[in-house]
Amino acid sequence: MPFRYFIKNLLLPPGIFLLLLVLAWWLRSRRPRLARALFVIGFVGMLSMSLPVVVQWSARGIESIPPLPQDQWTTLAQRADAIVVLGSGRERNDPTWDRDIPTGVALERMRFAARLSKASGLPILTTGGLHYGEPPSEAAIMADSLRDDFGVNVRWQEGESRTTWENANMTAAILLPQGIKRVVVVTQAWHMPRSVWSFEKAGFSVVPAPVGFLSVDNARPFGGWMPESKAVWQSGQLLNEVAGLVGYRLFYR
Repeated sequence: MPFRYFIKNLLLPPGIFLLLLVLAWWLRSRRPRLARALFVIGFVGMLSMSLPVVVQWSARGIESIPPLPQDQWTTLAQRADAIVVLGSGRERNDPTWDRDIPTGVALERMRFAARLSKASGLPILTTGGLHYGEPPSEAAIMADSLRDDFGVNVRWQEGESRTTWENANMTAAILLPQGIKRVVVVTQAWHMPRSVWSFEKAGFSVVPAPVGFLSVDNARPFGGWMPESKAVWQSGQLLNEVAGLVGYRLFYR
């Protein structure tokens, strides 16, 4: 698993752009023309990834599923039987809490799931496995936080999955035998198309409930043309999602 993540982070931006810059420096004397080309590609790639306006434009092509209208929150029980919250990593050994806690992205999903559960009365399932085989699972961490921080008890936990595909299929192994085939899926807007596709392939009817839209105007200084470190991370998430969408459609038909 660590090797897979190493290769993934090396070949996907920004890793590949940093690699091109290193190669440009290494070849600067022996192959100056090639070195200049590699430098330009690496520099322009890194600059583009750091611009919030590029994140906004790029997200428009991925965030194809609109938000769930607020006037439908209280009537969700007419369209679904459970809410599924997808995990998004964990912060290890946080000194404030003296334990592992959900990431900020996971908290954004949990907050929305808690609001939907309180409005509709639907039960919640959390899904997300171990990191490097170390307990607790993401599902357990989220369940504890939903109970302690949002006052919502989680009915089911799926704590073995490592990917979105496994999120869907391992959730299906829990819910489908109980006759639960209609689910509200809560995840980031840029992650929602792949999530809906995976859960439908697993046998569910899905009501998407996306959060964290990156395709909207976030009132960045200078219209989003000033480089920001946060934009690099967001660009990386979008590029990873594009790779995931293509890969899933090729390998999970």
